[in-house]
Amino acid sequence: MRLLLDTHSFLWFVTSDLQLSANALTLIADVNNEVLLSPASYWEIAIKVDTTR
Repeated sequence: MRLLLDTHSFLWFVTSDLQLSANALTLIADVNNEVLLSPASYWEIAIKVDTTR
């Protein structure tokens, strides 16, 4: 299965945030699934960590 994560889902997954549902966690962690992230998510993350603004 292909999964396209939005920025929040990706961040919640990599930080083990409890806001990510158990079902989503199971799907993302399943090595049989292809997890995709939009290039726009990289941009959004860069904005979130940019301390010069």
